[in-house]
Amino acid sequence: MNDLPHTALRGTLHVLWASCLVVPLIAVLREPSATRWLGVLGLLVLAVAYAVTLRGGPVWVLVAATLISIPLVAPVGPREMSTWAWIGGAAAGFAPLLLTGVWRWLAAICAVVLTGVVGAFVAHYATTYQIIALAVGATIIAMAGLPMWFAGLLAQARAGREAQAELAVSEERLRFARDVHDLLGHRLTVIALKAELAGRLAPTDPERSAVEAFEAQRLASSALEEVRDAVHGYRAVNLPEQLEAVRNVLREAGIRCTVTEVPVHGESATQLALALREACTNVLRHSHATWCMIDVAVVDGEVRMTVTNDGTEKPSGSGNGLRGMSERLVAVGGKVSVEQSADSFTLQVVVPA
Repeated sequence: MNDLPHTALRGTLHVLWASCLVVPLIAVLREPSATRWLGVLGLLVLAVAYAVTLRGGPVWVLVAATLISIPLVAPVGPREMSTWAWIGGAAAGFAPLLLTGVWRWLAAICAVVLTGVVGAFVAHYATTYQIIALAVGATIIAMAGLPMWFAGLLAQARAGREAQAELAVSEERLRFARDVHDLLGHRLTVIALKAELAGRLAPTDPERSAVEAFEAQRLASSALEEVRDAVHGYRAVNLPEQLEAVRNVLREAGIRCTVTEVPVHGESATQLALALREACTNVLRHSHATWCMIDVAVVDGEVRMTVTNDGTEKPSGSGNGLRGMSERLVAVGGKVSVEQSADSFTLQVVVPA
């Protein structure tokens, strides 16, 4: 829980829990007898158990503290304040948030029933106790349960973004590996056979051996040229197609994306397309962006691509992708810069026009 939504949710849980203990605390402090200190002890045990559970401790700690509070807190305070009903309501409300499956609802129902039993013994107000427990439990579920559900959906969406980015990278690697295999597999097999044949013919037919060796050399040179062409084709990415692909991927991930571009060709277009891939990956993996603007313009003999989004979280282990991008651009006379503010993250790539 490091980002703002989870921090706010945890704060809401704290406020709800503290609100449930307000009435019991007032009731305990109004107790004139020495039993008030037992009530204070019971509330303190509850507060400590809640803190332990919220920090990842076992749920049974809070369950045990709730049961211990019955003999300590329930008999204390004026009857009309229904002292323990608020604690039972807190148990009914927090059970669905801390447990999973059908047990969460069974625990909530049991908490309401137990509250009624306690009310019947200490104040003969079973119905009143249960009404209070139902109201408090429903309030907690409404105010914290729905946000927790939305937070879960957000986590799933994030995981989907990361999986989509990983899938795109894997597909590109597989495509390149397949192209190289198709190019080299047949040629290398033929070269190996030619070389073996030349070796066998060398003692008995030197002229034929020389022909086979020359043919193997020619095939090797041809294969080298084809590999170079394949690598160049792999790196020479079409910038307009890449811009359209990035826009579609971001929109599918729920990020509004606008693109402004000018025609760019040659090595500049290739370098910008490669940088755009890295920028899109960072937006999908490392930010909580809701919008992204991509602007490609020619200024003073340079081509500048600016990628701005509202996801300001720094990437975990950040720097590797940007460092590699910078090294690649410096080799062709380009540069990359990053600017981060409170509400936006901007990546600017500059290459010679």
